[in-house]
Amino acid sequence: MGFGAYGPNGVLGAEPLAFYTNPMKYVLAVICLLLATPLHAEQPWLRLPPTPTLPPPTTTGLAQVNGIRLWYATFGSAHANTTPVVLLHGGLANADYWGDLVPQLADEREAIVLDSRGHGRSSRGAAQIGYALMASDVLALLDRLHIQKAAIVGWSDGAIIGLEIAIHHPERLSGLFAFAANSDPSGVKDVRGSPIFTEFIARTAGEYARLNPTKTGFPAFDADIERMWAREPNFSDATLRGIRARVWIVDADHDEAITRENTDHMASLIPDARELILPGVSHFAFLQDPDMFAFAVRHFLAAPPP
Repeated sequence: MGFGAYGPNGVLGAEPLAFYTNPMKYVLAVICLLLATPLHAEQPWLRLPPTPTLPPPTTTGLAQVNGIRLWYATFGSAHANTTPVVLLHGGLANADYWGDLVPQLADEREAIVLDSRGHGRSSRGAAQIGYALMASDVLALLDRLHIQKAAIVGWSDGAIIGLEIAIHHPERLSGLFAFAANSDPSGVKDVRGSPIFTEFIARTAGEYARLNPTKTGFPAFDADIERMWAREPNFSDATLRGIRARVWIVDADHDEAITRENTDHMASLIPDARELILPGVSHFAFLQDPDMFAFAVRHFLAAPPP
């Protein structure tokens, strides 16, 4: 998902979620408003709240995988009746962005976060960063942690990594919650004029300088990511139709970066996929309305397979 190179308001409430179907797809829709946004208040999708802080981890480490040192942390503990959930962040960001979600999941199951290759506290290595390579890093980490199957919640690039795993290694997934993914570069809007993305990129540069082992390597890292965004992903219609994992395709009704057409297209092709559009938020929904986002993720984790 490229930021620089490409170009009804409401809140999810406590009522049950409704499924609507047509011959092509299942659409998961919000059916009620729990809270009304005051007219004088700034709309949530126009704000980039501060990056949260992760709670104290159960374990943390730097795993030697695929020639890099991959930072990870676990929270909670494994339960016999649940699979672990792996949270994969978006491009240029880091695992701290899941700081609001982790506490809402870790009391029910083991939650695992990681900094993708080159991001946050993880080293980059000499290889060009790509989604397939980052997916192999995730699988190598799961092997190191002796986890055969997990649920994945991915945001943006993290969701695309999840789709890579769903396509090539569905046996490792109990399900994929893919928030704000695109299937090819044409599914990304031009965000160069978006103040929220300008703020996000500046923020991630500062976070990189604070967290990453290279400290001053952000320009080269950013260029590497931009090259990836310019040509990846490239999931063909046939590839999407061949996915056999349980998948929710999720986005926000005010996403500044992902076209609704591409979201709908993916959901229409992936067999038995559910499509969920979160109201009143943007590409940063998990920061703008963390309770709504957590509600949706918990519903996904609790839902039975199709």
